[in-house]
Amino acid sequence: MFIGPLELKNRVILAPMAGITDLPYRLLMKQFGAGLVFSEMVSAKGLTYAGKRTSELLQSRPEERPLGIQLFGSEPETLATAARLAEPYGDLLDINMGCPVNKVVKDGSGSALMKSPAIIARMIASVRATTDLPLTVKIRSGWDHHSRNFLEVGRIAENEGADAITLHPRPRSQGFGGEAAWEEIGELKKVLSIPVIGSGDIFTPGDADRMIKQTGCDAVMIGRGGYGNPWLVRDSIAHIAGTEPPAPPDPDERLEVARRHHDLHIEIYGEKKALLEMRKHLCWYARGLPGAAAFRAAINKAESIDRQKTLVEEFFTDNEPRQ
Repeated sequence: MFIGPLELKNRVILAPMAGITDLPYRLLMKQFGAGLVFSEMVSAKGLTYAGKRTSELLQSRPEERPLGIQLFGSEPETLATAARLAEPYGDLLDINMGCPVNKVVKDGSGSALMKSPAIIARMIASVRATTDLPLTVKIRSGWDHHSRNFLEVGRIAENEGADAITLHPRPRSQGFGGEAAWEEIGELKKVLSIPVIGSGDIFTPGDADRMIKQTGCDAVMIGRGGYGNPWLVRDSIAHIAGTEPPAPPDPDERLEVARRHHDLHIEIYGEKKALLEMRKHLCWYARGLPGAAAFRAAINKAESIDRQKTLVEEFFTDNEPRQ
């Protein structure tokens, strides 16, 4: 799998997700085999103004490479400046044209760009002229069900120099509800010569394999399905390669990975931030196990790292099979 000159080891990519794909999460997903991982969305304006929070999003380690940096903004010139500043931190740059969140859209960024193909053309051209790194864009089907213009935007992206495009086949108006229209990924693949990456509704390894077979896409992007489930990356790679994946994780393995993730977060960001940020991840690791609801309530009330760790140990130990 190539994106421009960048070679990936496999066809499973970790989606950029705000509030999720921080450095500890990316390192963990890389350990489970992700061919490419992405930063959280980085504000072009924040980066050009040297915002402390924005700069923290670019923190990286060699073992997670190759790393994609995703930028968002509404002004071509600002985005080009941000691309130049972000270039030393990653191996690939991506422009977000798919985020449906109100605070992003109201600024004219994210999926709001799907309403303005002319601005999209200027944006990609400006960034392409700024950097020699591989350049990708992530889009939705369109703004709403009446303006599904993903084919037009795909052609623009290719013509202006993008090296690949990711399609989440839902319009912005659909949010994450209903089903993703995978057939649109196949339609886009048929009209473009650059790689097409499919995104949306990959919750099992079979989903990843099916998306590639049904659409002909070059790679799949795992997002929400990976919450508390890095095994989805590992097993999707196996399914796509036609090999037998390992057995699903038992509570003991879930505990080991949850510990590893927790320790990484503490090491990188410190106990205060880990106490808050790890709550959601620890709850996701517990999903589907007996007593998960009570565990979630307790984790969200824990006031110290030690208490958080104790709750994790007790919960997963209690869920181990009785001899």
